[in-house]
Amino acid sequence: MQDIQNVPIDIQTSRLLDWLVDRRHCTLKWQSKVLQIREKINQALQDMPEHDEIRGLLSGTYINYFHCLKIVEILKGTEAATRNLFGRYSSQRMKDWQEVVSLYQADNTYLGESASLLMRSVSYEIPALRKQMSRCEQLALESERRAEECLHGAAEQREQYYNSCKNYGISGEDIQKELLALVCDVPSVLRQIGADSAGLLPAIQLYQACVAFVCDSSPEEALPLLRHVQKSGDTTIYEWRVGKAPERVERPGKEEQETPKCLEDEEINWGDFEVQPSATAETEAGLDSTGDIDWGISVEPEAAEGDGINWDIGEEPAAMITVLETGTDVPSGVARGVDALSVLENTDTRNQFVDELMELELFLCQWQQSMDCDTDIVTVTQFQTAPSILQAQTQEKVLAMLSVVRGLINRLTDTRMRQLFLILASPRYVDRVTDHLRQRLRQAQLLERKSESWVERGRAAQEERQSLEPRLSLLQERSRELKKQVSRQYSKSPVGRQTCCFVFQSHAEFPSAGDLTAGDLPKES
Repeated sequence: MQDIQNVPIDIQTSRLLDWLVDRRHCTLKWQSKVLQIREKINQALQDMPEHDEIRGLLSGTYINYFHCLKIVEILKGTEAATRNLFGRYSSQRMKDWQEVVSLYQADNTYLGESASLLMRSVSYEIPALRKQMSRCEQLALESERRAEECLHGAAEQREQYYNSCKNYGISGEDIQKELLALVCDVPSVLRQIGADSAGLLPAIQLYQACVAFVCDSSPEEALPLLRHVQKSGDTTIYEWRVGKAPERVERPGKEEQETPKCLEDEEINWGDFEVQPSATAETEAGLDSTGDIDWGISVEPEAAEGDGINWDIGEEPAAMITVLETGTDVPSGVARGVDALSVLENTDTRNQFVDELMELELFLCQWQQSMDCDTDIVTVTQFQTAPSILQAQTQEKVLAMLSVVRGLINRLTDTRMRQLFLILASPRYVDRVTDHLRQRLRQAQLLERKSESWVERGRAAQEERQSLEPRLSLLQERSRELKKQVSRQYSKSPVGRQTCCFVFQSHAEFPSAGDLTAGDLPKES
């Protein structure tokens, strides 16, 4: 029987209050009594002595029954002068706190409040603090990852920006100015390409001979623009079209006005359609009385001379007559507008030049492939009567011609030249390219700022987690202290001694606040 009374009782913290109420250690109305006690405590706090230990008890915590006991013990020392012969204190402070303690002890109200505080601390406050710390730690890790991603994205944007600038052949310090400066070098590059086209003569002669022999057509019809550039270089379109160099070249301006503006003084006055013209006005306007137009031609026999038409134009000076070419309004020998552009500078003629180069390349590729294959009897027989230029070709010569053709094609169709041609054709393209490149820089700067904001957010999360650690430690310590106080106080009570000694386990002592059963909890005697 003695051993059974010393066996400890394990009570889960979440069921402690129900266990106390069920065994009538405290009443169901303990909450209403606690409200009255809280009012007494608030009144007693208005008059407190200056004491460091009391200040520590009252700072940042919920005052419970055990705090009141400590305050009474402290007041016994500070209010000792007010004690009479019968052991009573005349101090109102001591009376107020003794009354609070007696109210707590009535019907074991302090057990209900202490159990409620312990349950709330272990089941809600400690897990909430741990979850908040866990969220702060996750946010810090997530912020670090996001910051690295933003920095990586910013580095990629800057790398793409510098690669694009490298493709354009600029440094990227002043994009628009550097792009416009590149356009100034385009004519010299095109003139060099036109000069290098002189090396196409063997390939053009071979192509013309093959066309004349196989197709039985005039060789002058093949590759007209390519032959002209090979012979004369990058000339104006006027020279290629007319066959001779212009006397004067008038290149078009950089910016032409798209829609002409009408002057206010030259606006059309439609007049008032409802007002009828007078007879005098009709006469001045050249109308006769019948309303017909007077053309100044007399059909009367006495007024007519010769055939009846008066050809007299007065004594005005003779006008200068300028002879224009058919279908144009430009004087002869003057290259104006599109004709003033070079063959490789104009988009249409340049595309035709590249097409003829590709045609010549395809011909040379087929010719080189036919030389690699074994010739049959039909082919040998067919080319017995071919010109010597076709029979004397070797694979090395054809490959050399093919290398020259492909070199010109690559120089005209590479990425840099295509971009320069677009800039040359449309000045607005420079603005679009500038905006596109600057957008990459703005995106990189935006990602860098986002990275800084993520770093700041992670730093704030770390600081918040560090500030929560002392609060969690203090709450765990007070929860363990409250558990021991409730266990010790219950064991001292007459009901506890009649029943048995018990110890309940709180989750605040463990690293995680999971749901643990009574068998999982360690026992204390």
